Amino acid sequence: MSSIDTVFTSFDAEMMARAFSLARKGQYSTTPNPQVGCVIIDANRQIVGEGFHQKAGEGHAEANALSQAGAKSKGSTVYVTLEPCAHFGNTPPCALSLINAKVKKVIVACADPNPSVNGSGVAMLIEAGIKVSVGLMKETALKLNKAFFARMHNNRPLITVKLAASLDGKTALTSGESQWITSAQSRADVQRYRAGACAILSGADTIIADNPRLNVRPGELSESVSEQFAWRGKQPLRVVIDSQNRLSQEAYQMFNDGQASIVYNVSHNPNLSTSENCHVSQQQVAGILLSGKTYVDLQLVVEDLAKKGINQLWVEAGATLSGALFDLGLVDQLVLYQAPKILGDSARGLINATAKKRLREAFNGTIVSVDKIGPDIKTVIQLSHQQTVGN
Repeated sequence: MSSIDTVFTSFDAEMMARAFSLARKGQYSTTPNPQVGCVIIDANRQIVGEGFHQKAGEGHAEANALSQAGAKSKGSTVYVTLEPCAHFGNTPPCALSLINAKVKKVIVACADPNPSVNGSGVAMLIEAGIKVSVGLMKETALKLNKAFFARMHNNRPLITVKLAASLDGKTALTSGESQWITSAQSRADVQRYRAGACAILSGADTIIADNPRLNVRPGELSESVSEQFAWRGKQPLRVVIDSQNRLSQEAYQMFNDGQASIVYNVSHNPNLSTSENCHVSQQQVAGILLSGKTYVDLQLVVEDLAKKGINQLWVEAGATLSGALFDLGLVDQLVLYQAPKILGDSARGLINATAKKRLREAFNGTIVSVDKIGPDIKTVIQLSHQQTVGN
């Protein structure tokens, strides 16, 4: 039996970096699976095979690299950004494929937190006499698949809230008019985030006010992102919170475009159930009584979305739903687009979060980046309550 090695060379780092470059090609298409890349070298340090995971249900990175390498896999060293799987799913176990290919050594960036793997892939390789090294560029691996790790460790998706506002923190005029506060460039930037999300969450207020599609429009993506998103073969799941059953099938375009949507409510809504539109589903969850009305329990919603394989949840909602997510401590990241406009005191505010009595109770975050997008400013903020994953 072999053992786990943790000694790496600069050449190892170079090959693992190449594997990560391959893995990133799947960032718009692998959901609900993580992004994984693989490089195989022979005894002369020549690359004989490489691959990445492109789409759930299709070949994993290791399988694609092994297919390219063929017989040259024997005696090779394999670099892979995540622990090879050890269970039968839609595809055979990658650990078993590596064993059958008679590779000599496998270098893994980090362990897979999925309970069906989580060390068993490495154990299988070691049991077969293959040398295994774990930990090379681990932090890069954790960052690459932070949403996947968050779901595995925290039992909920990684949640990013998008807000668009004026300089004075307003999202719409008193009348509700909000299209458009921010620029076309900012809206195109949002398309990239949508493309990378497993699901897009909104509320009934937003659906009623704006009648949005909440979809990805490939024509607004860069050529490379559009190509990678096309591999996915479907739109992100649209998720709508409708506690009071105010929505109907016929009235809103997102329910009639043939793409999947799920509506969470407390009781069944007969106006959203037609056999011709089976791509629209609804799910009842327990409610919470607030100010005489019953509202969907958002904690139960995000837990259910995790069970459905949602890693990254992108939120485009009104002030009430966004505020509720902040109040519950469910927001991991905020992306704020701010236009150089002032709407005035009576305009609608950014979020309806619970008022704080002391400054120390305020939501705190760390600014990750500040960029100019057309005439607007985009600020990305990491919320300080976010749990660290992968430790």
